[in-house]
Amino acid sequence: MNPYPSLNVMGGILKPCSNDPVTGFFRNGHCDTCAEDQGCHTICVEVSEAFLASNLAAGNDLVTPRPEYQFPGLKPGDRWCLCASRWLEATEAGEPSPVILGATHQRTLEVVPLELLQQHATS
Repeated sequence: MNPYPSLNVMGGILKPCSNDPVTGFFRNGHCDTCAEDQGCHTICVEVSEAFLASNLAAGNDLVTPRPEYQFPGLKPGDRWCLCASRWLEATEAGEPSPVILGATHQRTLEVVPLELLQQHATS
């Protein structure tokens, strides 16, 4: 049994993050996770130009397509299941991306406090 049931940070059923582009560790459109997801790809964000640029400068290229990982490359406005630690780093650097709480997996709370997610929440 997966120790990480599909629940969001608010305790409800995990909502889809994006099917265009298809996101998630399992590429199922949800920020589902499992023990093998070492990066904790659990925060559903809506990326901005500034966020993409700051991640690129920090060595996390979210723009360049990587077909071998079924990664299309992101553009501003896309929603994506991001690594919790990467979101926290970007937030601490002053470049947070808006979070969709209903589509953000509860495992995120192992890395990021709920209050911080709520400060950057969008609908």
